[in-house]
Amino acid sequence: MPWPSRKRDKGAVADKKEPDAKIPKTEEETEDKEEEEKSTKPPAGSSKSGWKNWKKAKESDSGGEESKTTYCHWLLKSEPESRLEKGVDVKFSIEDLKAQPNQTTFWDGVRNYQARNFLRSMKLGQQAFFYHSNCKEPGIVGIVKIVKEAYPDHTQFDQKDPHYDSTSRKENPKWSMVDVQFVRMTKRFIPLSEIKTHHLAHKADGGPLKNMMLFTRQRLSIQPLTKEEFDFVLSLEEEKPH
Repeated sequence: MPWPSRKRDKGAVADKKEPDAKIPKTEEETEDKEEEEKSTKPPAGSSKSGWKNWKKAKESDSGGEESKTTYCHWLLKSEPESRLEKGVDVKFSIEDLKAQPNQTTFWDGVRNYQARNFLRSMKLGQQAFFYHSNCKEPGIVGIVKIVKEAYPDHTQFDQKDPHYDSTSRKENPKWSMVDVQFVRMTKRFIPLSEIKTHHLAHKADGGPLKNMMLFTRQRLSIQPLTKEEFDFVLSLEEEKPH
């Protein structure tokens, strides 16, 4: 195993600069204390105009028809900075992925049932954002694609792995993983703070990020995205950062 259990849900921790969602160290029941929410409002008009321009362009492309709300893209969180978990460094950045043979690796260590079910829903060829989490400035750095659909996560049976699960049986494994391959870097880093600005504005005006799971289910390290959410966030790479 080239990299130890660097992508995980049970070990998910708060993004250091996420102002409204302090994430405890486990996604299931935990004794860790959650810090107070510290929401900030976006600058007036900063997102609405961007959304209107994006919507106008999308309606032009589709003849004005609304897309069905289905999850066909993903957001995958991983930690780019060193952090020891049970003596093992769980760091795995997009640069680490690019260094893998064929720029491909397994996405292991997920230990949350909802996130596992999302993994099992992934289809060959679907694209996902690679999101740097629990670091100085969290955000989206690149795009990957699913190159192998869900199969048993071998780390659940490895007693030396931080995410070993003694209750899982090889004849009926609890946990799954997929293989992902690097597609490209985003044209620029898209920080969490910028995505949140649009999310808050869209909550008020009905934009595509109004229900984005990055803000409604912050603890999950595997998150589904609608086509509208994915396309809008991707459009941000063409804009100058605020």
